[in-house]
This record gives sequence, C-alpha cells and structure tokens, in this order.
Amino acid sequence: MNTNIACIRLGNIHVVPVTCPKLACEFLRKHDSVFAFRPITVASQSISRGFLTVGFQPWVDEQWKKMRKLMVSEIISSKRLRWLHDKRIEEADNLVRYVYNQCSNNIGGGAVLDARVLGWQYCGNVVRRFLFNKRYFGKGRADGGPGVEEEEHIDAVFTALSFLFAFCISDYLPWLRWLDLDGHQRMVKEALEVFNKYHDPVIDERLQELRDGKDGWHDLKREPQDLLDVFILLKDDKGKPLLSTEEIRAQAVELFLAAVDNPANTLEWTLAEMINQPEILQKAIEEIDRVVGKERLVQESDFHKLNYVKACARESFRLHPLSAFNLPHVSNYDTTIAGYLIPKGSYVLLSRIGLGRNPKVWDEPFKFKPERHLKDGSDVDLVEPELRFISFSTGKRGCVGTGLGSAMTIMLLARLLQGFSWEVPPGESSINLAESTHSLFLAQPLRALAKPRLPSHVYPAN
Repeated sequence: MNTNIACIRLGNIHVVPVTCPKLACEFLRKHDSVFAFRPITVASQSISRGFLTVGFQPWVDEQWKKMRKLMVSEIISSKRLRWLHDKRIEEADNLVRYVYNQCSNNIGGGAVLDARVLGWQYCGNVVRRFLFNKRYFGKGRADGGPGVEEEEHIDAVFTALSFLFAFCISDYLPWLRWLDLDGHQRMVKEALEVFNKYHDPVIDERLQELRDGKDGWHDLKREPQDLLDVFILLKDDKGKPLLSTEEIRAQAVELFLAAVDNPANTLEWTLAEMINQPEILQKAIEEIDRVVGKERLVQESDFHKLNYVKACARESFRLHPLSAFNLPHVSNYDTTIAGYLIPKGSYVLLSRIGLGRNPKVWDEPFKFKPERHLKDGSDVDLVEPELRFISFSTGKRGCVGTGLGSAMTIMLLARLLQGFSWEVPPGESSINLAESTHSLFLAQPLRALAKPRLPSHVYPAN
C-alpha cells in the first residue's frame, strides 16, 4: 500500500501494521507501556496452558511480573548464561563432529547436507541440554545426529511456532472458535501432544526424585544440573515452591519456541546467500582464519572480533526475517501516535519485512550486503536499537534472551564456516533463493556440499 502505517478492521478489532522505523520506536519506546499487552489467541492460550508463561501472557499482571522476573534473574541472566557456557560449547562440538562424520563417510571427503536440519538439530540440542541436561529423548544416533524422537520434537516446535500468531478467523470472531474452521486448534493440539510425550516424563521423574529425596534433593546445598532443576528449586518468600508443575511445563515449551527459530533461520539464509556470492563467503572465512586460525575451533571469546561474520548475520535478520511480523502488541487504552488515533484494543504489528526491506531506509534493500552494517571498525551487534529491522523484539515485552540468541546464532554460523567449505551440490549452478509460499523460509531447504577445511586433529573426536 506504500504507506508507513495502516489500519485494517477485522471483526471488532483494529489491526495496525507499521513499516516505518520512526513510528516503530514511537510504539515500542516512547509509548511502550501503552502497547505492552498481547492478544488472546487460540494457539497462544493452548501453548501457554492458559497464559502461565511470560511471552504470551496477554496482561501485564502479577503472573507476568512473576514469570518475567524469574526469567530475567534466574534463567536467562548473564550469570546463568556463563553457567550454561560449557553445554553450549559441547553442542557446538557435537555439530562439527556430526558434519565431519558425514563428510568422512563419503568418497571424496564431502557430503551434501541439509542446512535446515543442521540448524534445527543444533538449536534443539542446546535447549534440551539447558533444560533437561540431555541431548536426546531416545538413543540418538552413533554419528551424533538426531534420532526419530528429536526429529518429531523439533517438527512440533516449528509447527507450534507457525500457528502462534498466524491469522485465525476465530481469533477475530470468537463465536466461531468451536468450529475450528482453519484447523489451527487441531494442529496446535497435536504439537502439544508431542511436547507432553517427551517433556512430561522427564519433568515428572525429576519431581518424583524431589519427593523421594533422591540424588541429594533434600540437601540444601544441592547444585542444580540444568534449568529444570532451577525451576523446581525456586522458592517464594514463604519457602514454598515458586512454580507449579503446570507453570514449569508451560515455560519449558516456551523456552524451545523462543530459542530455536532465529538462529536456525539465520544460518540457512546466510549460508544460501554466501554460496551464491562466493566473495562474501571468502571474506567471512578469511576473517575467521585471521582471528582464530586453523589449529582450534571458534570460541565465544572470539565473537567480539568476528565483525564481518556478525554483519552477515545482521543482514540475514534484515533481509530474511523468520516471520512477516513481530509478536503483536495490544493497546490498553486509546492513544495518539504521530497524529493517528490508535483505539484501545488495537493489534499493532511491526512489519519485519516492511522495516528491513524499506527502500526509504536501506539502499538496494533486496540485495544481501553485509558491508552496510560495518561502521568505523566498531563492534557489530545483532540487536538493532533503531528498529530499522527486527532481530530480537524490544521494549517491556521484548526478548529476555537476546544474549543467548546472539551467542547461538554466531556460534552456529562461525563454526560451520570455519570447519567446512560450502558449495552448490554437484550438477547445480546456484542456490534457489525463492521464499516459501506460506512462510519466509527458503521454498526448498538448503542443501549444500560440505568439505572439511581444517586439519583432522582439530575436529572433535567421537
């Protein structure tokens, strides 16, 4: 429509999409408290078990304040991220080992691999290790790859994500909900059944150990082994458990939904763009070789020097966001933004596409140009404070896991760039960059030829 802001009425609800960074900052910075509510949707209500979590809670009430406080101070704090550092590195090592094994098992020392599977595998493993202190729900695979259980689980995660705030007619006409006209309730229910199948036995077993006093649970000095332990051990000011079992179950699901999509999507699109523009791929590899060398693998302590790699990730966030809009914000009373009346109850949607591909903001907006994010040699950050694109949501309802999301994204990209050369598969001339018709993923998962490029002793042993 060639406009910075619009208003579309769906049922009794005004939906306000925004494509201008200046207006976006008005909504989420200057008037952040006005737009700190979330809509009530079929999917978000089901996935959060009746709005028990921090991300999908419609209201800024005591439940939201409790959950956000514990997430910020106990779960995704800087101290906790340092505590979880070794688990992240183990999963990065496992990813490199898995890719190396695939290459070694093929004649010629190379293998055509699915980058989407690699991204999903790494992100799923990281969160499983954080939350449950295990990589696999089942036996896994000898080569380090996911088993059928992990594949089913990560598929459920992305199914749930695709329906969370997708257009659903009964969200705007609630009296139609019982008909489930577009099948959202059925699909979300099936995804939740998968979560319950894999999460509940682990959570129930851990709670039973607490009740039975096994594994030192009655020892006041017992150190938590993972985030599930942290959830269970949290106490209120009366010494009683801070979280109910249902709250733990709901927040466990939300952790997966919040952590897996951005890094995996960024890896796939960045690698695809780089393969089609080998000069960009070469610059990133040269930077990694200069900073890290070829006798050890990239570590998180190297990230501050990998500005070109981070610029590539930023460019993917800008050009290839994981969804068309950010999570909706709802106005809790009438207000005026830039002269426009925004009625109470309006859904405000910041357009990730409209912001990141805005020709008034970006030169050659549809071209992948990492150099646009490099400024005077200063450190590159994946967060975009001026909302010229959205990498992580901001404001009172912003992403509390920005540090974790950034670390996972950079590690995933840097390790695969450092450890392997990447080319189009044999018989193909380039990567098809067409978007899917029903999402912003690549229409076809990226398949690329990987070959080891480091001395064999650098790769993690089996």
